[in-house]
Amino acid sequence: MKTLYVTEVTSTGGRNGHVQSTDGVLDFEVKMPKELGGSGEGYTNPEQLFAAGYAACFGSALDLIISKSGIKLESEPVTNAKVGIGPNDKGGFQLSVTLAVSIPDLAKDKVLKLVEKAHEICPYSNATRNNIDVQLEVL
Repeated sequence: MKTLYVTEVTSTGGRNGHVQSTDGVLDFEVKMPKELGGSGEGYTNPEQLFAAGYAACFGSALDLIISKSGIKLESEPVTNAKVGIGPNDKGGFQLSVTLAVSIPDLAKDKVLKLVEKAHEICPYSNATRNNIDVQLEVL
């Protein structure tokens, strides 16, 4: 693979700590969510950050597929990423993802075909494929 971009973020203190990117754009505290025993209030957590990254990345993959297909839309597609965390059978934890996409201008069957194509090229989808459960939904 020819690397086109590299970013770097350092975490201190894990889920109840601080994250900072080398360029300083990310620089904030993270806290464990209440559901996992933390205070959570007013802070982000790794699952939210993963969901944000996956939704944005998938949205870009979807935009590329739409552009290549020549479809002209009246409104922008919306991608929602729901990330769950729970125990696995090895004593650790694993993630699950539901990607829900809305493109009001198109019939749901056409949207589903676009979403499935985007799922094939999205870097997050490729990184998670066969590692975690990812469900695709059309709204």
